[in-house]
Amino acid sequence: MGFGDATVPPLRGWKLAVGGFSLALANFVVVLDITIANVSVPHISGSLAVSPTQGTWVLTSYAVAEAICVPLTGWLVRTFGAVRVFLTALFGFGLCSMLCGMSGTLGLLIAFRIAQGLCGGPIMPMTQTLMLRVFPKEKAGAALGLWAMTTVVAPIAGPICGGLISDNLSWHWLFFINIPIAIFALVSVWNLVRPFETQRQKAPIDFGGLALLIVWVGALQIMLDKGREEEWFASPMIVTLAVTAAIGFVAFLIWEMTEKHPIIDLSVFRSRGFTVAATAQAVAYAAFFAFLVLIPLFLQTNLNYTATWAGFAMGFVGVLAVVFAPIVARLIGKVDTRMLIIFGMCWLGAVGWLRTGWISGMGFWTIAFPQMIQGLGMPFFFVGSTALAIASVRPDQTASAAGIQSFMRTMAGAFATSMSTTMWERLTKANRADLVGVIHPPMHTGLPAAQARAALSQLVQTEAVTLATRQIFTVCSLTFFFAAALVLLAPRPPQRS
Repeated sequence: MGFGDATVPPLRGWKLAVGGFSLALANFVVVLDITIANVSVPHISGSLAVSPTQGTWVLTSYAVAEAICVPLTGWLVRTFGAVRVFLTALFGFGLCSMLCGMSGTLGLLIAFRIAQGLCGGPIMPMTQTLMLRVFPKEKAGAALGLWAMTTVVAPIAGPICGGLISDNLSWHWLFFINIPIAIFALVSVWNLVRPFETQRQKAPIDFGGLALLIVWVGALQIMLDKGREEEWFASPMIVTLAVTAAIGFVAFLIWEMTEKHPIIDLSVFRSRGFTVAATAQAVAYAAFFAFLVLIPLFLQTNLNYTATWAGFAMGFVGVLAVVFAPIVARLIGKVDTRMLIIFGMCWLGAVGWLRTGWISGMGFWTIAFPQMIQGLGMPFFFVGSTALAIASVRPDQTASAAGIQSFMRTMAGAFATSMSTTMWERLTKANRADLVGVIHPPMHTGLPAAQARAALSQLVQTEAVTLATRQIFTVCSLTFFFAAALVLLAPRPPQRS
């Protein structure tokens, strides 16, 4: 049975509800694990008696493994079948989650996080592919809407869950909570989705392409993760990683374009619609992820928010996103999808511009309100760009396209994290230097001289961080508008009556 085979009717009624929910939940928990440990590194490092710097490898190891495995999805599906790949990956993800939670040393935890990332990588694009198979064709927009919302909301929920679990339980439960979700999804998919297996194709394994992929993606991801810590290109290690990634990437492209049985189907880029949609989504997602990273950092380091309350402030983004996701799903195919995407990206850019007026003395709702109204634009941007990309390729290329699109989005998020945090620190230092030059300390404060100087220094630092945050928000807002302009390069998609 290949893609587009109509011999198996789509799911209906409660079977569709349970099957679709299970696939979406599997996607949610895998994406959740990208950010759930971010606020818990101090807890993990202290428990395992290692430095916080060493503890960050718990995050890096998962990200590198996942980034390597995501673009392999198309090859895995062609070789083993979509349902087999999904069930195997989900079982491995649940097992590795249990082993991560049971780890007593940093070495074991990193090893199991790598295995967890390798298993989790294919799950993201596979859930998208399988949802398009089990949903009736007329409800394809709803399938993409459900999938897209789990992909967007999960990184926001990650820090909230991570903060609550670390503060009230222990870091081990960051991983144990995956187990019941994985079991539920496994049982549901085994019983409901197995008939939708895809046809397998026997082809030799492209070991050369696989090796080059591991080299350049691994080098790039480690460079992005460790660059700020190592002062970027002042470090020989970062220079070596950059050169390795660049040479490896070029060699990989040459190899894959000349290989008879490539491990990644780059032919999807022949479709202008896919290329534009995937690129625009990656650019906009970078800006979105920069907000996602910087806002909690700003709240915790500058406004004395706890990780939990910073998570609560971020969590309001899901309210309108959930409301408008089904509305956007119904509009896909009836309205020019490009216009939906452009509206969503411009809305996110406008909301980002609201944040450029933030001040250090603002209240909780000044932070939470933009998060809430941002949710309106997210389904238009994310569901629309995903639908446009998938609709632009042949049915048999769906898995490859989904994998490549997820990979581009993952790398955009990693790039945004590194660049935004680096610029945040540098702009803070520059702003502080400027403020020190124009602020004159009061002569009489009623405080001891040392205490007065410390208070003034803290005030200057707070304002410097606030200015740096606003400056980066400005760049991110403009990035959304640039991504919206890119969408106009895509051909007009066909519309259904």
